[in-house]
Amino acid sequence: MEAFEWYVPADQKHWQRLCKVIPGLKATGIDNLWIPPGCKGSSQQGNGYDIYDLYDLGEFDQKGGVSTKWGSKEDLLKLVESANDAGVGIYWDAVLNQKAGADRTETCQVVEVDPNVGNRPDRTKAITDAYPIDGWLGFEFPGRDDRYSTQKYHWYHFTGTDYNNTNKKSAIYRILGDGKDWSKFVDKEKGNYDYLMWVELEGDYQKSGADSDEVEADVQAWSVWLCSQIPIKGIRFDAIKHFSEEFLKSLVEHLDAHVGPGWFLVGEFWEDSLNTMTTYIRNMQHKFSLFDAPLVYNFSSISNTPNADLTKVFQDTLVASEPYNAVTLVMNHDTQPSQALSAPINPYFAPLAYALILLRDSGYPCVFYGDLYGIKDPNNPFPPSCGGKVPDLCLARKHYAYGEQKDYFDSPQCIGWTRRGTWDRPWGVAVVMSNTGPEEKWMDVGKEHAGSVWTDLLRWEGSRVTINRDGWGLFLCPGGVSMAVWVDETADGRDQFGKFDADIYKK
Repeated sequence: MEAFEWYVPADQKHWQRLCKVIPGLKATGIDNLWIPPGCKGSSQQGNGYDIYDLYDLGEFDQKGGVSTKWGSKEDLLKLVESANDAGVGIYWDAVLNQKAGADRTETCQVVEVDPNVGNRPDRTKAITDAYPIDGWLGFEFPGRDDRYSTQKYHWYHFTGTDYNNTNKKSAIYRILGDGKDWSKFVDKEKGNYDYLMWVELEGDYQKSGADSDEVEADVQAWSVWLCSQIPIKGIRFDAIKHFSEEFLKSLVEHLDAHVGPGWFLVGEFWEDSLNTMTTYIRNMQHKFSLFDAPLVYNFSSISNTPNADLTKVFQDTLVASEPYNAVTLVMNHDTQPSQALSAPINPYFAPLAYALILLRDSGYPCVFYGDLYGIKDPNNPFPPSCGGKVPDLCLARKHYAYGEQKDYFDSPQCIGWTRRGTWDRPWGVAVVMSNTGPEEKWMDVGKEHAGSVWTDLLRWEGSRVTINRDGWGLFLCPGGVSMAVWVDETADGRDQFGKFDADIYKK
């Protein structure tokens, strides 16, 4: 589960709240938490992507206080301990591409790059001659006073910035220096997508030189230090389109050598080109997973198109092409309403989307905090998604989504599938969904289920289905854009549904 959303209150109590709900999440089937960036940001209101100091996990009085937006280091350690005790792993959100909140300005030579050549952004084009600026590029970390690391950051550790303090002008500035340029091993969007925001770290590890060597050494030292402080199980790398693949290869090799192998690694490579994503996975020797952005866009398109063809929901998606390296999702903090990558999914379709990632045999599903607990956007708040049924769909995965899968993608407006169960998880499940109205579908759940009576876990469809002697049943779907999740009415665990406490902000 992504264990935050963009508008979680900046009250420094998020770690405490998560700690309290660990038992309920584990009981629901959440086995790993992707927690928000835990390093000190440029302010206590920042979500951590405005990264200031990698080595401050809410321990030092910097940038407005000791705690991060999420809480203190002490609270973080308590959360991780509680999670580990419950058998829940922690995935760290590593923000390694940029820095923000510099302590002082420094003077350097730059050129401004053209953000819009021929109506197509091209940051490889300079639009000025070289000239000096006074940029916020000096990072001294005085509140930490060299504890854990003595590394400071100066203008020559960065490739770009966006503000000239001399004339107060905002632009995209490429920093000049001996052999200095945008990395050539990044995504080609905007001509070159090395620069993302604030100040861009030197991230081209094919270069030689003291500046890039110092950055690489510090990041690698930090990764080992982090694992000595926080027992993590995996890492989500932010913004990997903006630095070279060699960076990640080198970092992962360093972690394997100095901490040990076996990490779960996933990158934020938000791209609607399946070919680009699969190429990246191949280049990383399939040791790296990516979030299935094309699937999210399919959900958005289908949900907002009347009578869309449901059979095409997995067309040109990562989970269809690289099922073992695809992290499937419905929404995250970047695609939630009001965010830069917002991909609106019709609320009526959200339960169908969650069933498609949770109850099938491909992909590694990631549910969203905002869909379990609601979104606290002060201008546009949302209650828990799917009428509060996301935890029940997680629980259905935990108890019943096992065994051979048989698809019934044979009608554009009504699809279904069955899972027959296994010897140790025998109950199985049948799912049917429609985007037009009441539908029914004959599906095979296996002769071993003959004579059993199945009902809808979600209680949206009130009928009962008796499985015939050949293992088939006529499974119904209620009207409108809807679905039903059918399971033997005597199955173990059915008494656990409908009990999730979504009020994480209770007093």
